[in-house]
Amino acid sequence: MKGGFYGLRGKQFSLILIALICTTILIWAWEKTPLLTTLLPPQSRFLMPSPEILMVAPVVGSVSSKPNTYLKEDLPHGNLEKEIITEQAEQSFDVTAQVGSSATSSPEKSKTDSSSTTTTVKKKEIPKDAAEEESKHKQDPEEERRVIQAEQSVDVVAPIGSANTSLSTKEKDGRNLTTSLVEKKACNYAKGKWVADYRRPLYSGFGCKRWLSEMWACRLTQRSDFSYENFRWQPENCETVEFERSKFLKSYMSAASLLLLTIFVLLVYSGSRFYIVFIVLVYFRMQDKTVALVGDSLGRQQFQSLMCMVTGGKERSDVKDVGREYGLVKARGAVRPDGWAYRFPTTNTTILYYWSASLCDLEPLNITDPATNYAMHLDRPAAFLRRYLHKFDVLVLNTGHHWNRGKLRANRWIMHVGGVPNTNRKIADVGGAKNFTVYSVVKWLDSQLPKHPRLKAFFRTISPRHFFHGDWNTGGSCDNTTPLAGGKEVLQDESSDPSAAGAVKGTHVKLLDITALSQLRDEGHISRYSIRATPGMQDCLHWCLPGIPDAWNEILFAQL
Repeated sequence: MKGGFYGLRGKQFSLILIALICTTILIWAWEKTPLLTTLLPPQSRFLMPSPEILMVAPVVGSVSSKPNTYLKEDLPHGNLEKEIITEQAEQSFDVTAQVGSSATSSPEKSKTDSSSTTTTVKKKEIPKDAAEEESKHKQDPEEERRVIQAEQSVDVVAPIGSANTSLSTKEKDGRNLTTSLVEKKACNYAKGKWVADYRRPLYSGFGCKRWLSEMWACRLTQRSDFSYENFRWQPENCETVEFERSKFLKSYMSAASLLLLTIFVLLVYSGSRFYIVFIVLVYFRMQDKTVALVGDSLGRQQFQSLMCMVTGGKERSDVKDVGREYGLVKARGAVRPDGWAYRFPTTNTTILYYWSASLCDLEPLNITDPATNYAMHLDRPAAFLRRYLHKFDVLVLNTGHHWNRGKLRANRWIMHVGGVPNTNRKIADVGGAKNFTVYSVVKWLDSQLPKHPRLKAFFRTISPRHFFHGDWNTGGSCDNTTPLAGGKEVLQDESSDPSAAGAVKGTHVKLLDITALSQLRDEGHISRYSIRATPGMQDCLHWCLPGIPDAWNEILFAQL
């Protein structure tokens, strides 16, 4: 008998091979899904509140359990140009007013209990490359007062490893009991509270210049208060993997990969061609993941947030622009392309964004006329989705803030249903047209999922506006800088976006519900500090980055 490996034959080799494959499967299960292994290695969990915190009296400020309703209004669009080809259109806002939210009064200020329990918190570390810039924006006494006020009304989480994270045996027992009870309840990522966390933000607002637009980088503006950056969303009854950029998007060589490589080597030596092909196919199925975000400018903000989170706000020379693979090139005369796509070579992971404000298929009525109108097919998804859906592993859709008469006229969109101009009066109403489109797109997407079993599809709910004392073109403002002035907690179970929630109900498309939790963060908007701000107008639609959209992405990862 030959010695060493060459002596392994027959049943001995088969048993070893079966054992290795079973071990690999177990490791895969432990490492979650292939996409999460590629994108988000398991990290520390959200910290459960201690028994002392659980004993604190309930907070007064919160989002009511009654879902918000959105109405559509018709306003003149004035000199609006097409958002597709102009930078200025990025600064024009929708005219969707929220019923029940004050458009003419200031947000209600929540009262703080002077006897609230406080926790000593370690100050956040400022990156060396941004230390000089950060020193220019130190908090003034008024800013410090706002932070202290927020800390008194919000649970503060100290950095991991600090003395505050140590618990007595009794406290641990209480936490374990609480965790066991939580696990028995259904997880609703949209229900929970904002907690202060000085590990935030996840990237520097002075960096990330390759991915983050200047108009949304509030650290580069004259704004001086940045306390809105130091909060994270903590879902109720959910044990969530927490984002940690230091281990994000590292080269994929996990325990499962190493084991697969070992099996591959063994099979090469054994000459088992069938098993070699099988293992190679399984291994490469773990690679080549693509995350696609398709929607309006708020979807673009979520995309930029994701890129900054993945890179930690640092320049990455190895990241490749692969927009051409998806037809994302700047057309002649255009200010920008219709989207962007970037690939991380270490994991072959692609993250892309495509601009489709309505999610409808847009078709020029006269291709020879530059000023032609466009058929807005309410019952047909964007051509980009139909063409590239097979390449996506994760898809996030959103729409909402372009569904008003001003935008439709400015973009020369003519509603079509069934390939002909719409004649249905119910759909002719902008609100009805939007709902019809959302339901149509979700229905189409759900019908495609069986053909693409690896695809995880999400529809993100609408991002709220916070215009007080008017609207975007009538002097509306969002001057509040005190975090969580209107409350910190979402108590309702149902979504505040009934259109999106109703569309995904009964389908395999999941809801990325961010409306109610974002409604509590009116201090996080661009406000008056936009670089291209128009005198007398404020941006109370888009968010400062780093900021609220970072939480949207954390919830997305949790749902994966």
